[in-house]
Amino acid sequence: MQFIDEVTIWVKGGDGGRGCVSFRREKYIPRGGPDGGDGGKGGAIILMAREGLSTLLDLRYQQHYRAAHGGHGRGKNQTGKGTEDLIIPVPVGTLVKDAETGEILKDLATAEERFLVAKGGRGGRGNARFATSTRQAPRFAEPGEKGEQRRLQLELKLLADVGIVGHPNAGKSTLLGRVSAARPKVADYPFTTLIPHLGVISYGELKTFVMADIPGLIAGAHQGTGLGSRFLRHIERTLLLVHLLDISADPQRDPWLHYEEINEELGKFHPSLLEKPQVAVLNKIDLPVVKERVPQIRDSFRQRGIDLLAISALTGEGVDEMVREIGHRWERLRGTDHG
Repeated sequence: MQFIDEVTIWVKGGDGGRGCVSFRREKYIPRGGPDGGDGGKGGAIILMAREGLSTLLDLRYQQHYRAAHGGHGRGKNQTGKGTEDLIIPVPVGTLVKDAETGEILKDLATAEERFLVAKGGRGGRGNARFATSTRQAPRFAEPGEKGEQRRLQLELKLLADVGIVGHPNAGKSTLLGRVSAARPKVADYPFTTLIPHLGVISYGELKTFVMADIPGLIAGAHQGTGLGSRFLRHIERTLLLVHLLDISADPQRDPWLHYEEINEELGKFHPSLLEKPQVAVLNKIDLPVVKERVPQIRDSFRQRGIDLLAISALTGEGVDEMVREIGHRWERLRGTDHG
């Protein structure tokens, strides 16, 4: 299944039914009064956040939505039938924007949450509504109101508690596969991860958090270089970032430069990302060339006020300690750590 996280759609509420012009005609009642009924209300269009959906793919293939119009009024004061609203299911975490102005209209962040995006038109009044003592035989009725129409831009932002960031091939997908049941594609070439993945991580008795594996970032990611700008939005909702470092390709390079480079891209995309707490993690210590530098790198980060964890996502070394640290940090951020 394709991962589609942005789509533009056109929606239109149903038009109201028109009112009826009719007069009562019965035997022995030559001057029956007006009895034209009102038109029915047109259907509205509603977006509803639904669990189990993880992509906007269906909306990519159908981009026009039109609710049914209301029934027309009839004689004998019969009101036209109102039509049902059209409900469009979207994934939890969908951001709704006005496509013309860019204004954020709604953030559908909870399951079953609904948002009215296009009202249906009110039905027109029949001629019976216009009868007065001085106008006893009105020969006109109202047309139904037009339903609202607008273009919407929908953006999906994954609802993850923790996001993994780092350069391509830093081992993010391998790590997610190690600590959760998620099985992202892993291979030995850049940009193996083409879509974000979510995994549920257990770190204590009945304690879990959701972690997202974000495709690798490179210099210029905030401007669209690589895959970065398309997926950086998915870490905007997270409370905590896991900053995964990999020096295996260039063991002599200062890992602090890697750390600063990723943070620079985060800040350029949105300054608020730099305000998120981070857990710095050095990966691939199963490689001797990395293992031997762990004490030196830890000292370098500690001098800058950062405690560095060291793991091997491939073998699992240090991973349990890292998961516990992430879980406890996440709890404190949520204000649920009472220990």
